[in-house]
Amino acid sequence: MSDAPDQLPIFPAAVSLSDPWLRLRRFTSARIALGRTGGSQRMETVLDFRLSHARARDAVMAPFDLVGVETRLAAAGLATHRLATGVTDKKTFLVRPDLGRNLDVASASNLAALAPAWGPRDLAIVISDGLAAQAAERHAVATVTHLTEHLTAAGWSLYPIFLVPFGRVKLQDEIGERLGARFTLMLLGERPGLGMPDSLGAYFTSGPAASRTDADRNCVSNIRPEGLPPAAAATKLAWLLIESARTGRAGVALKDGQPAFSPVGELDTGRSGN
Repeated sequence: MSDAPDQLPIFPAAVSLSDPWLRLRRFTSARIALGRTGGSQRMETVLDFRLSHARARDAVMAPFDLVGVETRLAAAGLATHRLATGVTDKKTFLVRPDLGRNLDVASASNLAALAPAWGPRDLAIVISDGLAAQAAERHAVATVTHLTEHLTAAGWSLYPIFLVPFGRVKLQDEIGERLGARFTLMLLGERPGLGMPDSLGAYFTSGPAASRTDADRNCVSNIRPEGLPPAAAATKLAWLLIESARTGRAGVALKDGQPAFSPVGELDTGRSGN
């Protein structure tokens, strides 16, 4: 069965399509209104669950098309720079999450050598495959392209886009601290759910440092056409970043108070007095 929520499974003739639960299924991919056969699940339900589970497992194990992402970013006019963590294969990434939180020795040295030439900038964006490579492949480029347009219009300075396979969220702290970046933003594939194997998450940190915790971060999740579309996610991220810079707040102290309509270009850039 397709992941699309508006494509419903075939129900027995005895099930009335006037059932309100069936109507609700057109608005969600959640497993509701599954029906039953006696005291058991229907065969269609069992097969659909197994298919979604297989897709989720495939999403976790799929390789990351780093070259494809790099090529599309270049086509959008965005410079990139590759880095690496202490992980070299998928199995290690899954069983040793600690190794994905830090750069390997060569990348750390490379970043230290380049940082003086780049100088301090407002934002370092990091893209990784995370737990669903196809999420990064499908949605990261569009999200980053829209986001950089918003932020450059607001006067923000950006580093090249860092591409780092096998990265964990906290990796952004080391990258940002080594660069002296004002903010870091990491986009990576979220743990696949049953029915959404390509959900992209975006996490940003103000004043990145090794001492930062998850409470210091803000997250915009479920970035995908069926969830929060990349263009809308970019607008949300731009608003949150600018608001964080303006107020000096981040993480749990930063609340999403974005008005229903607030063009990013008309917001305070968050640069004055900082």
